[in-house]
Amino acid sequence: MAVTYRTGLKTTRMTDVITDIDKGSSFGFLEICSSAYASVLATITLAKPSFTESSGVITMAGAPKSDSSADNTGTAAIARIKDSDGNVIVSGLSVGTSATDIVLNSTSITSGQAVTITSGTITHS
Repeated sequence: MAVTYRTGLKTTRMTDVITDIDKGSSFGFLEICSSAYASVLATITLAKPSFTESSGVITMAGAPKSDSSADNTGTAAIARIKDSDGNVIVSGLSVGTSATDIVLNSTSITSGQAVTITSGTITHS
């Protein structure tokens, strides 16, 4: 049986996630990685505030967002969000070209190419 939370509690919890991402003196960022975080393929700087919240769902602010020059070559498989100090705030985010937490223009990434996130949402369970 799935756990269910009241909407007000979901809102509070997801607002705390945004606060944690944005707490540093600079901008949080999103890392697009290959399987099991073996390689960081691209790094996207987030806005501040990084996300907006509505009924337990946080949505990336300022999307689309891009990394003008990917760090490495590989297949995007997973993503994580870090605060400006490099602390992992959210991990295990799904990536793909549709119906995933982080939606990219392509999951096939080549070092030096531009990588664009068209949208990003995280839903409280």
